Amino acid sequence: MKSGFVALVGRPNAGKSTLLNRLVGQKLAIVSDKPQTTRNRIVGVKQVVGPSGSPAIGQIVFLDTPGIHKPLHRLNVRMVDTALDTMGEVDAIALVVDASEPSGGGDRFLLDLVRRSKVPKVLVLNKADLVDKPALLPRLVEYQDEGFEDLVPVSAKTGDNVDRLEEVLLKHLPDGDPIYPEDYLTDQPERFFVAELVREQVLQQTRDELPFSTAVVVDRFEEPDPKGLMRFYCTILVERDTQKPILVGKAGSRIKAIGTAARKELETFFDARVFLDLHVKVKESWRDDERTLDSMGLPSGKRR
Repeated sequence: MKSGFVALVGRPNAGKSTLLNRLVGQKLAIVSDKPQTTRNRIVGVKQVVGPSGSPAIGQIVFLDTPGIHKPLHRLNVRMVDTALDTMGEVDAIALVVDASEPSGGGDRFLLDLVRRSKVPKVLVLNKADLVDKPALLPRLVEYQDEGFEDLVPVSAKTGDNVDRLEEVLLKHLPDGDPIYPEDYLTDQPERFFVAELVREQVLQQTRDELPFSTAVVVDRFEEPDPKGLMRFYCTILVERDTQKPILVGKAGSRIKAIGTAARKELETFFDARVFLDLHVKVKESWRDDERTLDSMGLPSGKRR
């Protein structure tokens, strides 16, 4: 048996969360086309089995992290600290790079950070489905002398070569018994997924600055009643008075659409009927308010 922790790190929009969901076979992290979608560290446990009928041969505990970027608010500082702290707590690092985007200064900064780690490092060239195969080779050559034990092109979206990535990562983990029980998937509480699935719809149905200046707080979480109905009461925070009517929409059309889509996602996730109540509240500068960030479960980090 091999078992250990693997950090998924990278710049915003590299596809780390899509890759986590693909690796564990279930949606644990929300995804969108907006950068900085992931704000928390998300644990996903994968039981690696051998050939058909054989017992498990390993357990990989994936830690999906926020994208590393230049922080502009206390929220972003905490997000980046979470990613940096995670790299010091794992048995291997998977650096996820967007193959469809050219390298830049941010990539160089991240490479320098990763190279300082003493644990095995694997370069994951993601979104390979968006690049012609002849163009992948030069991208891989870029990273040949950067201290990676392996270079693996994948497509988290289609699943292409993800099995190979799993094999490579397992190879670099230490021998040992499973860290978690066989049926364990994540350590995130259910309230976290309620907030995230609502926020995912906010991200998908808003644009410009609004997605970045919103947060979702679960005010009340009710377990299934005798008829199997779960009730969730949530507040969506915005930073300015002018943002509230945009989020609510004409005659409440946008908040209704967000609620309808989020409720469907929640019913799939919990396999139960769901009642979802959403309210919008203005809270100025919540991204720099330590108490609000604490209530959202964002660790303060070691590097403040």
